[in-house]
Amino acid sequence: MLYSTIETQTLPTTLAEFMGWDAPIDGYKYEWNDGEIEKSEKMKKKHLKLIYALASLFDGTKAKKQKGLLIPEQDVMLTGIQLRRPDLAYFSGVQIENSDKTDDEPIPAFVIEIISPTDDAVKVEAKIAEYFKAGVEVLWHIYPENQAVYVYTSRKTVKICTDDDICSANPTLPDFEISANQLFA
Repeated sequence: MLYSTIETQTLPTTLAEFMGWDAPIDGYKYEWNDGEIEKSEKMKKKHLKLIYALASLFDGTKAKKQKGLLIPEQDVMLTGIQLRRPDLAYFSGVQIENSDKTDDEPIPAFVIEIISPTDDAVKVEAKIAEYFKAGVEVLWHIYPENQAVYVYTSRKTVKICTDDDICSANPTLPDFEISANQLFA
């Protein structure tokens, strides 16, 4: 559902139009889902400490040494009809090196979404299915207000991390792990 800030604009009706669309700068991110524009909250400044902790953790990984990147709000074309912008997405050095050599869209092996209280549970669940269907191997849903991280390795396999539980991006990034307490410190 779109809100008044963009209702007066001519909205894109095709994916090509969406890709060239100058979305409003209004604190939201916009995604394309089978002909529909979906609006959700962007990462907020209150999440900077959380993002810093994740970026610092990534800096010490083998994947970083191999030129991989953990990229914020990168366009990810899951299918020909779904363009998502995860809060953070891991792309390997090989994916980055080959990105201009192929027409195939790179699918991140690891995705992090920060879930806000205003996120629609049905849409959050639908995205889980989309990510795993597209080839994502590990998905973290971070709930800052509850200080919990849901670590998915499939749509049916989830570990809920709180307190001293270790959140891991294994098997994709075995050395990317942190306790919930450290992440939310």
